[in-house]
Amino acid sequence: MTIYLTENEVTSLLDMRTAIDALDEAFRSLADGEAMVRPRTRVFAPGATLNVMPASLPSQGVMGLKAYSSTRGGGRYLVLLYSITNGELLAVMEADRLGQIRTGAASGLATRYLSRPESRVLAVVGSGWQAFTQVEAVCAVRPIDEVRVYSRTPANRERFAGWVRQHLGVAARPADSAKEALDGADVVCTITSSTTPVVTGELLAPGMHVNAAGSNRATAAELDSAAVGKATLVVADLGDQAKIEAGDLIAAAKAGQWDWSSLYDLADVVAGRCRRASESDITLFESQGVALEDVAASAVVYRRAVAAGLGQPWPLEG
Repeated sequence: MTIYLTENEVTSLLDMRTAIDALDEAFRSLADGEAMVRPRTRVFAPGATLNVMPASLPSQGVMGLKAYSSTRGGGRYLVLLYSITNGELLAVMEADRLGQIRTGAASGLATRYLSRPESRVLAVVGSGWQAFTQVEAVCAVRPIDEVRVYSRTPANRERFAGWVRQHLGVAARPADSAKEALDGADVVCTITSSTTPVVTGELLAPGMHVNAAGSNRATAAELDSAAVGKATLVVADLGDQAKIEAGDLIAAAKAGQWDWSSLYDLADVVAGRCRRASESDITLFESQGVALEDVAASAVVYRRAVAAGLGQPWPLEG
């Protein structure tokens, strides 16, 4: 029987630590040549974009896709999850919250493998919907005891710092600039909608790990080319998709400050094929958001939904 799961049901069934572990297993499967993922495909219409993202995860017995629309009025997100045994449609689930969690989980997974284990100070540039799970994920894998947040609107960064203190029990404070937020930070997350760089190379210090998670458009960049060029190790969740969408990397390559030949996939990191070489390395994770992450997270949601008896039969009636 196919089930339909709402945003509230998905939220109740997926926690951050489980999501990070699910992505860890999925990227390990990709490194082993078992899982498969394809870059995002976009089709355009006046004032609207349709995005489609497919992947398979045989270790969990599933394959699926996320499809979502982007318009001036916002987006609508759905995941379709199929059995690889018989092709049955297992679930249709609303996926806005799922996308928020898995985006954070991808940064958490990269932070688990690329940051220094003793990292304690997290800087966040951006304070919107996606920024919350960036902090939650990093705090899940590192002993963070201070969070600093910078965004353009003072009230938003004050609100965000309060949320971190209330929900994660971690000291947090707003910063008046990106420079203030990054000064002395061990881990940095950029999660903005900016089309121009919000972090420059001069702000990056030896030993930092950076998760650049806000942009998946070739024409937008959160890091300037000097910042990308300063990184010792650059990793993307999927290189083939990064070449299409990672504005930070596209601009740095065009400027001659970085070369695509030095890019690694997150699967390579999880499989141990590349690592931080020294305490002083600057590591960079370029998160574009890939379908394998959605399928891995939705497989967890589906299993838990079945065990809990949640979800309505699909197609919905009257």
